[in-house]
Amino acid sequence: MSDYNTYKTALKDQRLPAAVIDLDLLEQNAKEILKRAGSMRIRIATKSIRCQFILRHLLSLSPQFQGLMTFTAEETLFLAKLGFDDLLMGYPTTDLKSVKELASLNKKVTFMVDSKEHIKLLASLNLPLRICLDIDMSTPFPGIWFGVRRSPLRTLKQVQELLSDLPKNIKVAGVMGYEAQVAGVGDHTPQVLMNPVIRRLQRHSRKDYAKRRGVIVEWLRANHAIEFSNGGGTGSIEWSISDPGVDEITVGSGFYSPGLFDHYRRFKHSPAAFFALPLVRKPGVKMWTALGGGYIASGEINLNKRPVPFLPEGMALIDQEGAGEVQTPIHYEGPIELQLGDPVFFRHSKAGELCERFKSLLLLRAGKIENIVPTYRGEDQVFL
Repeated sequence: MSDYNTYKTALKDQRLPAAVIDLDLLEQNAKEILKRAGSMRIRIATKSIRCQFILRHLLSLSPQFQGLMTFTAEETLFLAKLGFDDLLMGYPTTDLKSVKELASLNKKVTFMVDSKEHIKLLASLNLPLRICLDIDMSTPFPGIWFGVRRSPLRTLKQVQELLSDLPKNIKVAGVMGYEAQVAGVGDHTPQVLMNPVIRRLQRHSRKDYAKRRGVIVEWLRANHAIEFSNGGGTGSIEWSISDPGVDEITVGSGFYSPGLFDHYRRFKHSPAAFFALPLVRKPGVKMWTALGGGYIASGEINLNKRPVPFLPEGMALIDQEGAGEVQTPIHYEGPIELQLGDPVFFRHSKAGELCERFKSLLLLRAGKIENIVPTYRGEDQVFL
């Protein structure tokens, strides 16, 4: 249970701004994710975590958490050198220098591809490499492309053509399909009139991509003996585990449960990751100004990408200013008597991007700081 005074006391001797992980809530979220996933294997998405300590901790919680989905070849190399294994790159790479070094480490690394150009590039190294096919899960409706622009692979015929002259040093190890329009789009948002439309589009899209994926996976299992068929995300676990074309799911954001994940009907996780800003000004009645805070999430620019006021309850951003580079004004009408220097807490709209702003994470357990661990950035690693 999140409590302002508990967090304030825990951070009383810390420099602010600071990023915080509540380990009790992180582990609670992990248990909920395991419950939602049934018996299905869960791969952890590193882009949503961006801290090697948290990755190790999550993997230790259950044998059901197996392997990582990484986001760049350089990041994958960093993690492999730290001892992590079973690394599936979630995106194609042209970084052949890192690929070559990865191939020398005796780790199970799988590279994402969606074109002959990708395969040809990897094959040019003349090394035995594993690949995973990225199948597009988007659904085109009249006037709207429902999903994200990722892979050109949509049909069995396209997959067969891609693999028709597969180089001998390339092994097809798996297939992946990310249903971004379900996993990353809430269906219980403040835009009430849009929610029924989103749900209907998601239902129709699910039928489309499940059918296409099923045909492709059946052929790949018969002709290439693939080891895994990966799908899903935090927002689509329930649908993914019921899809016969999926035998492992990827989860990342659900462990931290950022602001965007407040808008789903099917599940509710706890806010385990947040950041603290110090109050440094009082420009007016019921007005305060905090230091920093302009941590805006990536993607389409809209109000949903702003940080979410968290604690104390009663905070609200000022629409004409939002969250700023060096200061964030807030309107506050809560019951707590705030003072200059007090922390106020916000949640990032997305998950791992917050770690790009901070060198370390304060890890709380039972309302006290248990550890302070570096983020990727704190280990001098900046991948994107």
